[in-house]
Amino acid sequence: MHLKLESRKRISAVIRNPAWVCLIWFGMTAGISLLATPLRFSASTITRPVALDVGQVVFAALNRAEFVALIILLILVRMAGAAKELWAGCGALALILLSQAMWLLPELSARTQQIIAGTEPPPSIVHGVYSILELSKLLLLLYLGFRSLQMLTSGTKTSIPGG
Repeated sequence: MHLKLESRKRISAVIRNPAWVCLIWFGMTAGISLLATPLRFSASTITRPVALDVGQVVFAALNRAEFVALIILLILVRMAGAAKELWAGCGALALILLSQAMWLLPELSARTQQIIAGTEPPPSIVHGVYSILELSKLLLLLYLGFRSLQMLTSGTKTSIPGG
């Protein structure tokens, strides 16, 4: 009986630890930003306007999924008692997502619409800023994920109140 209780506590600790959200979010974002997007533009049968149109839809969906991941992450960080350790990184993630959703994605979408309409927009730093923030987000997610795992394995309070 004691083993079952101990096993449940361990499983509960793992589920409540923020690492799984960070690492799944990392994989989702890296798969789209670092793999699928460059490959889309290298496909010989896809025109640039079509690739941009598909990218616009994919990145809008990714941004919504990332907000869901952020909410789950914030809940888990609070539940894990790790707010002091992880809050700054979570705040940085929130700022990155907000800047992408409210400034960068709308700006990139407007540029995409110009290209689809047959007009080449003037040069802009928006894509470069988006890329820098995307890489920063990936690094933050790795840090938060591995730091959360470290807290779990070191016995630092990360999930079981009073445990």
